[in-house]
This record gives sequence, C-alpha cells and structure tokens, in this order.
Amino acid sequence: MSTQNTWTNWGRSVQTHPISIEHPASVAEVSAIVRRAAADGLKVKAVGASHSFTAIAATDGILLRLDRMNKILAHDAASARVRVQAGISLHELNPQLNALGLALPNLGDVDPQSVAGAVSTGTHGTGGRLFGISAAVVGVQLVTGDGEVLQIDEGHEWFGASRLSLGALGIVTEVTLQCVPAFLLHAREEPMPLPAVLHQLDDLVEDNDHFEFYWFPHTEKALIKRNNRVPEGTERKPLGRFRHWLDDELLSNTAYEAMNRVVARKRGWIPRVNSVAASMVSAREYVDDSYNVFVSTRTVKFREAEFAMPREALPDVLAELTSWFGAGHENISFPIEVRFTAADDVWMSTAHDRDNCYVAVHQYVRSDYAAYFAAAQDIFTAYEGRPHWGKIHTLDAGYFAERYARFGDFVAVRDQLDPERTFSNDYLDRVLG
Repeated sequence: MSTQNTWTNWGRSVQTHPISIEHPASVAEVSAIVRRAAADGLKVKAVGASHSFTAIAATDGILLRLDRMNKILAHDAASARVRVQAGISLHELNPQLNALGLALPNLGDVDPQSVAGAVSTGTHGTGGRLFGISAAVVGVQLVTGDGEVLQIDEGHEWFGASRLSLGALGIVTEVTLQCVPAFLLHAREEPMPLPAVLHQLDDLVEDNDHFEFYWFPHTEKALIKRNNRVPEGTERKPLGRFRHWLDDELLSNTAYEAMNRVVARKRGWIPRVNSVAASMVSAREYVDDSYNVFVSTRTVKFREAEFAMPREALPDVLAELTSWFGAGHENISFPIEVRFTAADDVWMSTAHDRDNCYVAVHQYVRSDYAAYFAAAQDIFTAYEGRPHWGKIHTLDAGYFAERYARFGDFVAVRDQLDPERTFSNDYLDRVLG
C-alpha cells in the first residue's frame, strides 16, 4: 500500500492512506471520478474539514476534498432558500448569508465543517424548540454509485434519507437550505451550581431560545449559556476586543491547552484544577449576529463522544456519571457539555421523533479516551442513547435497527443508490450492516 497520501482527522483519532486525493471543482468532475473508481473497483469518500472523530469519511481508495466547490449558487429572498455547493464551510457561509440578510436557524459551537459534512453527520446545536442543521435541508444533489447526478427535493420518496445521509448514499454536491431572516442573539453566560441547574432545568430549556450548560467533573460547578433572539431594532453590542481575547483566546484556548498538558501527566491534580477553573468563570452578556454567538474558537485538540437521549433521562444520566467519577475510575479534565433539541422527521437524525438532551464527553488528545468513553457509552445506551454519527462510539447496525424507526428504509435507499458499495468503508459497514 502506498503511504504517499496520508489523511488524518482533526482529533487525530483516524488515519488512512488513500490511493489518491482529488480536488474536483464541479459536479461533472465528481461524477467522472466516481465512474472511474467504480470501474476500477475502488471506494470513494468525500471529506470536509475532517472534524468527525469517527472513521465515517475514511478510505484507502479515492478521497475527495470538495474545498474548490465552495460557492453560493443561488438564493431566493422571498422564500429565504439558498442553494450552495457542498464544500462550502460554515465559516465561509455564515457571513455570506448575513450579507444577504439571512441566517441558519441553529448552529453548533464550531464552524470549520463543510455544509455537506455538517448535514451528513447530524451537527445540531441547541434549542428546546429547534432542530439540527439537517432539518433545514430542503434539497440535496448527489452523485450516486453509477455516477448519475440525482436531485432529491421535498416530496421525493428518498427525501427523508437524503437530508442526513452519512455519506452512504452518494457524494453530496449541492445542498438547498431553508434559512431565516438574519437575527441578533442576546448572549448571557454565568456560573451556576449543577443542582440548581437541574432543579430549574425545564424552565431553562423552555424559557430560552437556546440553552446549554457545561459541568466540570469532580465538582458541582457548571457554566450555563442562554442565547435569545432580540426585538427588531436592538443595537448590536458585541464583546469588547480585550474581553474576547481574554476569555475566548487566552483562557479558553492558550491557557487551557497548557493546563491540559500538565494534568495529562499529573492526573491526581485534575479535581482541584477543575474546581479552580470553574471558579474563574465569570458572567458576561453581549448582543451579536447569531453566528458570532453560536460559534466559539476551539484550538485545543480533543476526542469526543456524544449521545442523544430522551430529555427526561438527563438527571439520571448525570447521576450515573457522577457515581462513576466518585468511584475513582478516572479523573477527567474536560467539562461535560449538555444541549437540547426538539424532535424532527429526518430519518437518521439523533432527534428523529424524540425531544432530546445531548450529553458530550471529551478527552484531551494526549490522554487515552477508551475507558472513559466506554463507561459513558454504557450509561448512555441504558437510556436509549443515539450517538452522534461523527463522534466516537462502538455500536453497530443491530443496535441502530432498534433505535431508528426508519433504519430499514434508509438501508433500502442505500441498496438502490449504491448497490456496489462504492461509498462504503468499515465504519458504514458496521453501523449500517
């Protein structure tokens, strides 16, 4: 096997050696590459920002980077719909949408991902009455296993499968998104004891457009974030330059990286360091464009597992994690992130037909994540957990067939669009059968 080409994901949890790495600039070029690969018996996978912690995009065949396909192709002001090339990143797209007076209704907390990658793995953000990005998809163009270019819009029999495709149905080349008028968010962040968060949880989720919190393991300390839309005409009041540098660059990234390097070797220090770190968190408020509020800078590398569970399960899930920490199995430096979304109708969405809480566990890139993530997965699956498709888990098709009502329908669409499994890999073989 040639090792001339090496692909490694952002979290350094997956590495492969593709036969070739291609940078197509058009749908026609993607189609031609797929046809050649199919004729040669090679696998083809597309990759965006490589932000998935799983091997969902990995291949030793032909790897497609769609970074040259990064334009807005059309927008309709009346309907607020925008058609984009699949390789455009959220980082590129958000300010361009804002210039058009538009925005995505919800976003996750980072933005390097390509649009195709974000919708195909189920990037979701938070909001008790809101949905993940895939629910904003109203049209998908993809290149199928025989190189055909297929447009799937609302009303098509495969629409429910195409909005979150796992990269299993074909190469997504264009996406049409249902946007909303651009909006400002009032961000309010402050520390709150974890017992108080859980006591007020229903109100915090229901009374805020977007609510999430971070819990510092080995403590009862949490940071809550409430982001709410403001009345039209409200003045934009972003964070000052110094406060942004202090909080989001120095403390959250530079100093946090240094701290994690130390405690990766001195793990007995972690409970005390977590308590000190949580105590340093101070309240802040600001008003800014929605995407500037949603998105944070993340330069400290880590690995992550995240599961969606019925919202009412959250107190029990956190209690079991607390017990695991209390038993002395392992000291964990990264906060646990908790978010919420409403039920949607996207076939393979973690929120399909269910209001969810999301619990995400992280481990610093220089520390072994296996034992912690395995223990967390055992807790999450006991509450019907559905793992984020781009984050670490060890579950297979047998489990997912029980957790997704449309699982069999999705696999049937895959059989029709990619019968030769040109777009498969070991990860998809495991999770889809």
